[in-house]
Amino acid sequence: MGAGIPADLGGLPSAFTDGRISRIVYEAGDLKHWDTSLLAFVVRLERAAKAHALSISRDALPEGLQRLVDMAFAVPPGSGTKERRSEDGLYVRLGGLVLDIPPRFAELLRFQGALVLSFWRLLRGKSDMRLEDLLRAALECGLHALPIIMLTSTLFGMILAFMGAVQLTRFGAQIYVAGLVGIGMLRVMGPVLVGVVMAGRTGAAYAAIIGTMQVDEEVDALITFGISPMDYLVLPRVLALSLMVPLLTLYADLMGVAGGFLVGVFMLDLPAHAYYQATINAVELRQLLVGLVYATSYGVIVSLCGCYQGMRCGRSAEAVGKAATSAVVSSIVCIILATAIITIFCNLVQI
Repeated sequence: MGAGIPADLGGLPSAFTDGRISRIVYEAGDLKHWDTSLLAFVVRLERAAKAHALSISRDALPEGLQRLVDMAFAVPPGSGTKERRSEDGLYVRLGGLVLDIPPRFAELLRFQGALVLSFWRLLRGKSDMRLEDLLRAALECGLHALPIIMLTSTLFGMILAFMGAVQLTRFGAQIYVAGLVGIGMLRVMGPVLVGVVMAGRTGAAYAAIIGTMQVDEEVDALITFGISPMDYLVLPRVLALSLMVPLLTLYADLMGVAGGFLVGVFMLDLPAHAYYQATINAVELRQLLVGLVYATSYGVIVSLCGCYQGMRCGRSAEAVGKAATSAVVSSIVCIILATAIITIFCNLVQI
């Protein structure tokens, strides 16, 4: 059975519409062998019949086939698929996005709560986190990130100096380029640059690594063995990145100021000692401390976004790619929001 099953329903839908058919009754008493083509035909037939409110009796079908048909109708057709979403109107899709906010927010709170409990277990000495995992994560997101941080920070310091020199040279105030680069890099631009770079480099890697472990069911294996995934996978990465980003920011500040120094001395013809003294006079310790506050918050944000997207990743290669992309996008958006909040707070307290 199956070779003679038609690929489509022919003229049956029109017969449903004009009232020639009011009830569908299957006659399959002699049916002994069947395959998935019969299942597909029955599902298409009943879907069309239900759309026209026709009654259906499938008592004569094999019991196994009936169970498969019931499973096929257990989930609404097209739910959760791109085809269904593409057919929905704009208002339906916007409504779906709005309705997804509360459960997503609750899921994020649960993740953060689990991380807090994991950190508490670490303080009590009852965590499954291994020191070697923390050191390995710190090496990966710290030492291995130095070359890209050096390149981007130096170039950004040079660009910042060029931008300031365009206006300042009109008034013969090229020496103030030193203060512009020093304050700009130490207070905001250095931490933001490191945060964005680490979001694209490390945040996406966290999401991809943990997401791949979800696909390979390695996370399920940890749970089976009684090992907390939050302790074993998430906590060492969050701690490592939260500790390394402030240190990388100090390095980025130094490289950015060095880039501005190169522009000021070799292109604006400023004396090296005068540029150095102008930087010392303009930059205060509070500028550096504010920058470290920015950097610490960015480290926590990037690590949380990367690990969160990895832990909620689906079980396919496409889901891993989406998790990595979502980790980068959410990290950058949260970095911008955190920058705005901290900047407003610093202005209110006049720091």
